[in-house]
Amino acid sequence: MDTLISNVTIVTMNERNDVLFGAFLGIDGGKIVSITQNAPKEQPQTIIDGTGMVVMPGLINCHTHLATSVLRSYCDDLTSREALDAQLQKEDRMDSRAAKAAALLSIAESLRFGVTSVSDLYYYPNATAEAVAESGIKANLALSSYRFIDQNEDFDFDTDEQCRELVKVTEKWHNYDNGRVKIDAGIYAEYTSNYKLWEALAGYAAEQGLGVQLHLAETRNEVDSCLDRTGMGPGELLACHRLFNVPATAAGCTYLEEHERKLLGKKQASAVATPLTAAKCGEKATPILDCVKAGMNVALGTGGAIECGNLDMFEVMRGAAMSVRATTGDPAALPSTAALMMATTCGARAQGRAAECGMLKEGMDADLCLIDFSAPHLMPCHNVLNSLVWSAKGGDVAMTMVRGKILYQNGSFPTIDLKHVVEELTTYALPKLFDDKKD
Repeated sequence: MDTLISNVTIVTMNERNDVLFGAFLGIDGGKIVSITQNAPKEQPQTIIDGTGMVVMPGLINCHTHLATSVLRSYCDDLTSREALDAQLQKEDRMDSRAAKAAALLSIAESLRFGVTSVSDLYYYPNATAEAVAESGIKANLALSSYRFIDQNEDFDFDTDEQCRELVKVTEKWHNYDNGRVKIDAGIYAEYTSNYKLWEALAGYAAEQGLGVQLHLAETRNEVDSCLDRTGMGPGELLACHRLFNVPATAAGCTYLEEHERKLLGKKQASAVATPLTAAKCGEKATPILDCVKAGMNVALGTGGAIECGNLDMFEVMRGAAMSVRATTGDPAALPSTAALMMATTCGARAQGRAAECGMLKEGMDADLCLIDFSAPHLMPCHNVLNSLVWSAKGGDVAMTMVRGKILYQNGSFPTIDLKHVVEELTTYALPKLFDDKKD
């Protein structure tokens, strides 16, 4: 046995949501090999003392834009239009080198907060994949395609610039390191593209076994515009063009009509609620309960650091529960167990990783985080699940592990040279984006 976490409280998130106290979790070859109440007879190579700690499945952030950490706090307190203009102006200056440094910073932040897998919808997928590969985290990476294609204009998937980039990154990175990196097709949203791109991407994704990521029905204006142009809402329109014939992860789904939610539920699409980003942008939160009732899988995401300020999924879990309770007026509407499921098991399902992670169970990957429950704000602990959702913070994470490999522990990042990342940001990325003399 490689590693044994001893005398720890284990939040399994298994089918019974078992919580074991004073238990032992054994890891070998990157897999969980034992979960027991008594110490195993086999002597492990390494023992991690879990006294006063809680171990749980690593959190899964199903919607983010890793490289936007370089723009953190830059657009705060602006109107949506002003913020978008400011963001686009700086993004026009970005390149692969800057994107990789910013992505590595976000990955370090994610690991610091107990996140073991992310779904990224952005640009520079090759640079982001390099950052993911080096760091050891899991990721589903999608190129955020946008193509304002005239309906009468010829479109050729084989010659389109972004489609060619998707093919190249798929051939290089899809299922890298036994599936630690997965590539998805992606569109930014319905209103930035049209059916020629949707159908081409859906066809390619089906051929290659890819999923698809997108923003969907996040604002009322987005939906009203689609209705005015096409007579259909964006969910129904995209479904007509086969975009949901492959596994889809749709951020938002806030303003879908009931029949659209049911349609996506039948397609087994996943909605990703980003409650903190929505609130910060002055938008309504995803109607989580309505999506679940319609048969959709519902996961959680932060959005990018530019949108929500940080990538703390503990805050997102709390925000999701609060949004449902505030909307329904029912303080029991979304229990802690449900919030934790959305951040773990439902996230794994959305990423196509349900067989490998999302719960602590023998035979599954050792993707987990260890949380220090000795902090004043976590005492006393009358209910572990409630404490994880309502009291814990990302900063309480003492260790994050992916496939049995420690990627964060007590302030240290064994796989990321954080000093070099900060140097790249301060000497290259930030000047490139913000130094007007470089124009």
